[in-house]
Order: sequence, then C-alpha cells, then structure tokens
Amino acid sequence: KSFSSVNLFLSIYRFQACIYFASVFQAMSCGIHYLASVFMAVTPNFVCGIPGNVSSVLFYNSSESSIEDIWTLWTSTENYIVVQLENGEIWELNQCSRSKREVSLGLEYEYKGNKSIFSCSDGFLYDDTKWRSTVVTQWDLVCDREWLAKLIQPTFMLGVLIGAVIFGDIADRLGRQRVIWFTSAGQFVFGIAVAFTFDYYSFVIVRFLLAMVSSGYLVVAFVYVTEFVGIKARTWASMHVHAFFAVGIMIVALVGFLVRTWWVYQIFLSIATLPFVLCCWMLPETPFWLLSEERYEDAQKVINIMARWNKVSTPCKVSELCSVQQDDLVSGTTGENDTSSTKKHNILDLFCNWHIARRTITVWLIWFTGSLGYYVFSLSSVSLGGNEYLNLFLIGAVELPCYIIACIGMDKLGRRNTLIPFLILSALICVLIMFIPQDFNILIILANMAGKFSIGVAFGLIYLYTAELYPTIVRSLAVGSGSMMCRVGSVVAPFCVYLRSVWIFMPLLLVGIMALLSGILTIMLPETLGKPLTNTLVEATELGRNKKSCSEKSPAHSGAALEKIEMFGQEIVSTDK
Repeated sequence: KSFSSVNLFLSIYRFQACIYFASVFQAMSCGIHYLASVFMAVTPNFVCGIPGNVSSVLFYNSSESSIEDIWTLWTSTENYIVVQLENGEIWELNQCSRSKREVSLGLEYEYKGNKSIFSCSDGFLYDDTKWRSTVVTQWDLVCDREWLAKLIQPTFMLGVLIGAVIFGDIADRLGRQRVIWFTSAGQFVFGIAVAFTFDYYSFVIVRFLLAMVSSGYLVVAFVYVTEFVGIKARTWASMHVHAFFAVGIMIVALVGFLVRTWWVYQIFLSIATLPFVLCCWMLPETPFWLLSEERYEDAQKVINIMARWNKVSTPCKVSELCSVQQDDLVSGTTGENDTSSTKKHNILDLFCNWHIARRTITVWLIWFTGSLGYYVFSLSSVSLGGNEYLNLFLIGAVELPCYIIACIGMDKLGRRNTLIPFLILSALICVLIMFIPQDFNILIILANMAGKFSIGVAFGLIYLYTAELYPTIVRSLAVGSGSMMCRVGSVVAPFCVYLRSVWIFMPLLLVGIMALLSGILTIMLPETLGKPLTNTLVEATELGRNKKSCSEKSPAHSGAALEKIEMFGQEIVSTDK
C-alpha cells in the first residue's frame, strides 16, 4: 500500500512531483554544510616551529633530512622530534613547546642534560600528507587556541537553531516562496564567502550566517513540500527529505577525498547545488498560504497550473475551497469545545495536565536524543580508523534504507511500535561497540553504521508522530518546541564528540543512556496509527486511554470539494501559526 502511494504520487501528480524533487534537491546543500567541518576543521599532526634551517632530524632511531619524512612514523601526541640546525643547535620539538639543549654533544634522541624551554613563537609545522590546508593550520588553532577550533561546529549548530526559529516565522508572514528564494541564494553566497574569509572570526561569523539560511531552507522546505504533496504520499515525501540530506553527507565525503585544501573544498561544496539556485525563482507559492492570506486570485492561478500539469480538465474553484472552510467554521462554533479553538495558546499548554506534560517531556527527550545520536555518529565517523572518507560516505549511505524501513514500520507496525525497538536497539549497539577490540576496524565501522541506522529511523519518524500526538490547537507549537530540542541536541553533539579525549567511549555511553531512557518512556505514549487527529487537549488526553476516540466529534469536510482538491494532491487543513 505504501509503495503504491508513492507510485500514484509520481504517475498522477506530475506537478507535485516536479515541485518536490526540485525542492528536496537543495536539501542536499543543507547536509553538505552541516557536516562540512569534519574535514575542513581537522587537526593534523603538528610540532612547534623552529628558529632556523634544519640540517638533520631524529625521531627515536630514525634519522631523516627533513621533518616531512618523519610524519609517517608519528604515533602519539606525546612524541617529540629532535632537530639539529645548520648553526649546530639541537632542539626538541613538542606539540605546544620546544626546548633547546644547553650542551650539544651529538644528535641523540635521549638527553639528560639541561634544557631551556621556549614557547612556539615561530608558529607550527603541520603534517600535510593528508590535508594540504585546513582552517586549523590556516590560523594555528592548536594548543592554547585549540578551543577556538572546537567552537566551529557548535557555533554553526547555534546558527541552525536560530535560523529555524527566524525563517519559520518569516515563512508564515511573507510566504514560503520568498524564503525558499532567499535561503537558497543565501546558501550559495555565504558558502562561497566562507572560502574567502580573512581570519578566524570572520570565518565563524559567515559560517553562522550560512547555518541560519541552511536551517531556514530545511525547515521551510518541509512545510513547502508538505503543502503541495497529497495526503496519500505525504509520509513518504516528508521522510525522504531526510534522504536527500544524507546524500549531501555522501557528497562531503566524496569532495573531501578529492580536494585537500579547505577553501577550495568549500567552494566545490557550495557550487554543488548551483543549478537549483538558478531556477528556484520558478517555484510557485503554495495555495495554502495564499488562501490563508486571502489572495484568492493568486491561489486560483496556481491551482490552474497544477490542473494543466496533472491533465485535470475540471480544476477546483477557490470559491469551493472557501465554502468548505466557512462550513467548518460554522460547524466548529456549535461544538461543546468552541471556546478552546479561539483561545491564545502558549508553551504552558503542553503541560496543561499530567498526561500531556509526561507526553511532552518524553517527546522532547526523543527529539533531543535523535539529534544527539545522529550527529555523534556522523561527526565521530572520521575517527573510527581506516579510511575516514569511506567511513563518512557509508554513514550517510546507511540513512537511505533507514527511512524506507521507517515508513514501512509506521504504516505496518505503528508509530510507537516502530520507535521503541529502534531506540532500544541503538542503545544496545552503543554498548556493543564498547566491547569490540579497537583493532577490529571493519567491525567497529559496521556497528557504527547500525547505530546510525537505528537512531535514523527514530529520528525520522518523530516528526510525524509528534504532530499526531497533539491536538490541532497546539500542534504547531508541539512540533516547533520539539524541533527546538532537536537543535539543542545538535549544539550539544560536537561537545559530546570532544569527550573522546576523556574516554574514547564517552560519547557512545551518553547516547546509549539517552536512547535507552527514551525507549523506555516511549512505552507510555499512545499509538496513533489509524486514529483521527485530535482537535482539543481533552481529546488528546484521552488518546490511547480508551478505544473510542473523542475526536470522532470533529466536523467533516465537504466530500465534493475534497475529491477535487485530492486530484491535485491537496487536503483542507487548519493553519496553526
């Protein structure tokens, strides 16, 4: 049934199919920029710079003529290199300091005599065998400036959080089309600008702006395609926006493998989706937003275009849609819960009683855990050993089947019954990885792919599940607050990855604990598969507590108008802002 829905969408709704694939194509750039720093901000091996020309180099028992020949032997940050200068001085080069031997009896690795310790005032020498240049080597973000390098990804994710809030609100006020245009162009402009920043602080600021427009596009693109795609294919269409994001991660791995200079790498990543930027101005505004703004003539024009593309001879009239909405408003005012629909709602309504409060805490925890686990597995992939480019590519590729499994599971088993096992499975995989010997690289990589797969399923379906758990009057508020917790998780994830320096398994331990706790709490959530959406908090509270849903009292739509609007892949819904 699910696959037939997708086929129906592709074969009948040609207009929506073109809009969908054009819009989600640009979602690849979001995946690109979100994960670009894994190679752009990598820290290679390094030692202090030297105050003169080198005549010979010694590393344990290996003697070379240049420091570049030593990097293949470098195994630990505790190592140091002994160099003899042309003037006869002998220096020991550590990562964050250097020492001059007072007595130069000969070039030996071990020395028991007096030394004079100096800071790295002559800069640093970096291993450029893998990366010719990174932002770390560009601005010496090591030693006492290392914390600046560790802020690159968290500040980007902070921009993601702020951008989602700002552009989501702007899209409701000015329209989806304008925000799509602006954020698409912004990703290209700011992406190119990052490559030409002149210092660390300008780099972080431009990346912050890039994060805002990338997040803004992703949020608005979800709304945009949802308002164009018919209800029969909506679950698959919304879920597979994530799949294009994963393709962006795979592109990062490919470009990182081919280009080893950070600013050239950034330019190539930024032009990857240039074709969409050049043609995004052709995308129309959604009829839903036009109707909500009472721009009926513009809405009718879009509907007529959809009719021509979909070869429908009798397009529906805006007047019919308006009459359906008016009927809904009239019937809605006669209900016993009419006062709640006009009440202004806020975040406190998500904690109006114990049942809703417990549901909100659980949903927020799932959003946070899904985002935390998603980015911990993604960002850690380059540190698993073996080929870091292949690792990241596989971590991105494993997402593609996970969203198919999520869609099938949601339709066949239910939302909760799919979410629980995959959350608990991801926790078990985190524990399993801790017991795999470190020299079993292939097994470790496969286990991490399995972890990313399981957390990806949970992360993908929570969007739809959250919308179904809450009534119409606070549905947008619930999804928006959950998305905010998701952004918080993405900000925390880089710091969690940095805990590998404390204990290599610390990030996995934290993700495993959060996933297990989320899986256990999800047991208390109601199943929403096959149940109508609720309209009031009373109905939402009763959801799952009895077999007969209170939402059966909700007013029905006009059948004739619905049949016509479904020809274009639409449905009449309430607009929550």
